[in-house]
Amino acid sequence: MQKTIAVALAAIALAVLPARADDPDVSNWQAILEDAKGETVYFHAWGGEPRINAYLGWVSDRLAAEFGVNLEHVKLDDTAHAVSRIVAEKAAGKDHGGKVDLVWINGENFAALKEAGLLFSPGWAEKLPNWKYVDVAGKPAVTTDFTVPTEGLESPWGMAKLVFSHDSARLKNPPKTLQGLLDYLQEHPGRFAYPQPPNFHGSTFLKQVLANSIDDPAKLQRPVDDATFGQDVAPLFAYLDKLHPKLWREGRAFPQSAADLRRMLADGEIDIAFTFNPSGTSAAIEAGELPETVRTFVLDGGTIGNAHFVAIPYNANAKAGALVTANFLLSPEAQARKQDPQNWGDPTVLNVEALPHKDRVLFEEIDLGIATLPPEDLGPVIPEPHASWMTRIEEEWIARYAAQ
Repeated sequence: MQKTIAVALAAIALAVLPARADDPDVSNWQAILEDAKGETVYFHAWGGEPRINAYLGWVSDRLAAEFGVNLEHVKLDDTAHAVSRIVAEKAAGKDHGGKVDLVWINGENFAALKEAGLLFSPGWAEKLPNWKYVDVAGKPAVTTDFTVPTEGLESPWGMAKLVFSHDSARLKNPPKTLQGLLDYLQEHPGRFAYPQPPNFHGSTFLKQVLANSIDDPAKLQRPVDDATFGQDVAPLFAYLDKLHPKLWREGRAFPQSAADLRRMLADGEIDIAFTFNPSGTSAAIEAGELPETVRTFVLDGGTIGNAHFVAIPYNANAKAGALVTANFLLSPEAQARKQDPQNWGDPTVLNVEALPHKDRVLFEEIDLGIATLPPEDLGPVIPEPHASWMTRIEEEWIARYAAQ
């Protein structure tokens, strides 16, 4: 699918998109609110996590009650499906009335849509009323997506950082380096797994190994260089070649998601799992999915971190409603509820210290959970590589291992 989308986007990028004279004026927020009333917003977002789905159900209720906007969560297993729909509509000349009003997005999907000019008006995100609360200075990832400047084409929704988890009742001192993981599995084969790429969590594990093994990490902040790609990724695949025989099922089968990892950890099939949410383990304990003895740890030297966003396609049918939705997702109320592990546990993009007292209290009252590390113990953030790296290493991984 990724290659098909890439070819279509390449062709579209050569076309000149028509002017959007009918686009709503984000600076006239009262008019946006009026236009949004009665609109149905089709929000295409990953649907593989019950807690996130429940959170979006709450968002839907609040939007309907306060703004008269009907939010429909279109559950995806891969954001590429939403991208392919937008591409197909453009190819068919459907420049109005698109089926995707809002999409949960980041990384290579954002980069591809931005390059092809298939996103709504540059700068819209920074004109939202709640943008004033975003921690632009303290969280630079909210304006740069996998090294690609967002230019206000997408609105930040949450922060993410790779963290690992272990059941302290079975494993007291987990390995905190990739070499230590190999050594551990030499003595305890089959006790670790990672989701099969292109699953996002599986691909993030590949990027973690790549960031730790490439000769010059600065290369990752630039697009892939075809002339040196093989040399650059050789240490990554050398590591995986050593790791796979020691994995769960000897690397001949892979879990399909981070939820699978969580279940396997709870069932005692593996000793170490991971998630891209620092409070994810606490949220799973709160939901009864993991035992209370599970704890979070990070690798020495730091782990991959980023921000995730929502974007509006150029041909969205309910642009005013999508703008109201994006703005509500940035509200202190919605961000605080999202950060609470009882609901989701996804870290906020806001500058909490600068919020008005009544809003700051919402965050101060959150119990981040028994397994959530304090910020000072989360270690350094390794920035996401340029989006082209994720696409290329996924393709290489599939070519090397998927048919085994």
